[in-house]
Amino acid sequence: MRIAFFVNSIEGESPHYTTTTLALAALGRGHDVCYVTPSDFVLRADDGLAIRGLELPASNYKKSETLHKDLQSKSAEMRTFDVEEIDVLFLRNDPSLDAVDRPWAANIGIIFGRMAARRGVLVVNDPEGLAQAQNKLYFQDFPASVRPTTLISKNIEEIRAFLDGQKKGAIVKPLQGSGGKNVFKVASPKDHNLNQIFEAVSGEGYLIAQAFLPEASEGDVRFFMMNGRPLMRDGKYAAFRRVPAKGEIRSNIHVGGGPAPVEVTETMLAIAETVRPKLIHDGMFLVGLDIVGDKILEINVFTPGGLNNLSELYETNFSDSVIAALEEKKAISDAYGKRIANRELATL
Repeated sequence: MRIAFFVNSIEGESPHYTTTTLALAALGRGHDVCYVTPSDFVLRADDGLAIRGLELPASNYKKSETLHKDLQSKSAEMRTFDVEEIDVLFLRNDPSLDAVDRPWAANIGIIFGRMAARRGVLVVNDPEGLAQAQNKLYFQDFPASVRPTTLISKNIEEIRAFLDGQKKGAIVKPLQGSGGKNVFKVASPKDHNLNQIFEAVSGEGYLIAQAFLPEASEGDVRFFMMNGRPLMRDGKYAAFRRVPAKGEIRSNIHVGGGPAPVEVTETMLAIAETVRPKLIHDGMFLVGLDIVGDKILEINVFTPGGLNNLSELYETNFSDSVIAALEEKKAISDAYGKRIANRELATL
């Protein structure tokens, strides 16, 4: 197969990203890999779709650092492919990173992903599903039983009234955003920092205020799901605890959160079962649930990260299982052709 990974930018990639570990696994299984960015699609006058991709040399990499070095060097070759030469388009960009400086780029993966899917390319996660998930409002469509008490507003008086009913405080964050940026804990509506927090966050649009879950002090659990079910390999779940740094409420790895092994509980599995039907309906092939207690704080459907951490924690190559699942989908696609929709194929 030829797998094209769609990312925000080549220079922004890291050897520690999940995309890198997936590319490493794909190459290790004998597939061709290229990286595609928002400026790399071409819709020709004859309605043919082409993709310019930075193709990695066919090499048996042992380390993600070596792959990343080649990706950033002249070892990778820019080539133009007719879309029929791409077997899988894996959408791995974070739209929020482009929303301010390059708004034209934020939804390009979804737009051209739809076109590629109509032309027979397997596109994951399904672009029609991703179009519904471009901000955290998507989370509100999941069953209430797995969601914290939440207010979404751009009115500070509404937020104050909400905070007044949250005896343990609340988390305030932007509706459009990722990676723990502009996430604050507010103790009460009388918090002297509330006006400052509101000004900082509301500049990005609507705000989310979520009831604070005391268990969050110990961090959250990143729980991977693939094809609507918990991702497992060798009897191990693809899940780990993200422990926040001292004095930090956010558990994101890039802001100092540390990965730690976690024992998957019946509660976590029940949560996964609750969200499974919608994930399948929306064609969400690979997602990351952020679980605290018996609730989900977020569902990451664009760039769920942490497969590299799992490899180190459990000495288990979950990325290999992800690529193997894509191989199975390609075989089904070849057998059934256009009789099977991309959204259905994405979570078979």
